[in-house]
Amino acid sequence: MGTKREVRIGCVQIPASETFDEAIEIACRLAGRVVEDGAELVCLPEYCGGLMTDRGALKPPAAPEASHPVLAALREFTRDAGVWTLIGSVAVEGLDGRLINRGYLVDDQGEIRARYDKIHMFDVDFSATEKYRESDVISPGDTAVVADTPWGRLGMTTCYDLRFPHLYRSLAQAGAEMLAVPAAFTKTSGQAHWHVLNRARAIENGAVVVSPCATGSIPGGGEVYGHSLIISPWGEVLADGGEEVGVIVATVNMDSVASARNRVPSLQHDRPFNLQAKSGTDLQTKSGTDRRSVA
Repeated sequence: MGTKREVRIGCVQIPASETFDEAIEIACRLAGRVVEDGAELVCLPEYCGGLMTDRGALKPPAAPEASHPVLAALREFTRDAGVWTLIGSVAVEGLDGRLINRGYLVDDQGEIRARYDKIHMFDVDFSATEKYRESDVISPGDTAVVADTPWGRLGMTTCYDLRFPHLYRSLAQAGAEMLAVPAAFTKTSGQAHWHVLNRARAIENGAVVVSPCATGSIPGGGEVYGHSLIISPWGEVLADGGEEVGVIVATVNMDSVASARNRVPSLQHDRPFNLQAKSGTDLQTKSGTDRRSVA
């Protein structure tokens, strides 16, 4: 695949939807807007196929991958528009009674080029009343994914993965120049950490970071942060979606990745080190390495 060094990226910032039909309508309508604005790579957030909660538990609408209506509609949109689309994630029926939180990279012919199942589960207690147990509903993935695009290699991650820098280090060292972080980041944690974590992942890996995030209230309870971001390899915020439903678009020259990595070549400077635990035991480890496989 030939590499084009300049790409116009669009992020679609949508609310959580209760039904497939609702999700399809708003996703395709706003994706059409970013295509009109010249986007060649259209990026949608986590659970763009719908998201609800029920008494604090996640309850996204789900279907088998082969018959998932949102996936089918977005593949058709992508083919008709002649763009590439990052489908942040939809809920796919799994094999163990739980669902799979699965993202897709779709090419301009509507073909699926890569799949990514979210690795890290959002199991946290913000307070006595605000608790999340994603693993009760979602079965975690175990494979990191780097995929080829016309503009360079793309590392696929999802939402809570953002807090695990070794994952992004592994993706960058496997050749990813662009890191995708589609999310439905909670407003509580987003206000405190979203911008700084996204900028950190860009800076420490010298990579373009693209983070479409859902916004507004979740049917059944909860709230997501918005502020979809497109960030340069030097950590500059090129576009920020704020808190309203809408779109952002930015043009990125992928040569900026090599420039940032040449200025601060930290990807080449990881070194093995010994970790001395409190017991005095020396544990051999290696910085920047994830034991999971990279596809």
